[in-house]
Amino acid sequence: MLDEAALDAAMADDADQTLALIADLTAATDPALRRLARELARRIFLDVARTGRATRRAVGTIRRQRYRPDGGDLDIDASIDALVVAQHGADVDELRISGWQRPDLGVCLVVDRSGSMGGQPLATAAIAAAAIVQRARGDYSVAAFSNDVLLVATQHGGRSADQVVDDLLSLRGYGSTDLAAALNAASEQLATSRAARRVAVLLSDCRANVDGDHVAAAECLEELVIIAPASDADEAASYARTVGARLATISGPAELPGVLEELLA
Repeated sequence: MLDEAALDAAMADDADQTLALIADLTAATDPALRRLARELARRIFLDVARTGRATRRAVGTIRRQRYRPDGGDLDIDASIDALVVAQHGADVDELRISGWQRPDLGVCLVVDRSGSMGGQPLATAAIAAAAIVQRARGDYSVAAFSNDVLLVATQHGGRSADQVVDDLLSLRGYGSTDLAAALNAASEQLATSRAARRVAVLLSDCRANVDGDHVAAAECLEELVIIAPASDADEAASYARTVGARLATISGPAELPGVLEELLA
């Protein structure tokens, strides 16, 4: 049974600890508890990703677009010929509007699963994926890596937030840290994106321990942002300086949506 009031109180008291507990319950040995925990985790993590965003938004530009009722103000200059020629009203297909259009964005989320992959790290990965699915509007991919790379979602693969979050919740930590292979995989996925801005988001402490040129791999990316745990960010900070990446640190998963929105603004 789920006590909604108790859950709300726990989230208000310590959101990070509560999200970590929910993530850990998804690996329960009891099948019924594990199923219920998965359902709860999907709902809670998607809700945190959606409602936990910062209010700031990416800067848009005013673009001339084909007419649609809810799209913006009628562009008189661009529509004047259609308005003059029309005998019984303008041809809607010839009308133009001026409206705000946000920049195109393609994202590849890269999740380090080489260390512990339960509790807060697992909740952070799932919330990050949910936030990016909602933010990137179909132009996203998700990769999890240790000594190999698992593509949870390919760019333009059409996987829903529910599916991606559920698959991430199945992951367990193991293996070494092949950062170069992970970033090369991100580069391959983003190469298929047609977005004006293509960003790799790396969740990792960046402590690579597998042979491979992870500096060159990062430099092949158009843009790299790194999100590292605040308690273990020294290697990530050094790596970010070396490759020219943007770095943010978080103390827990509840901070992730706001930080991610700022990084992608």
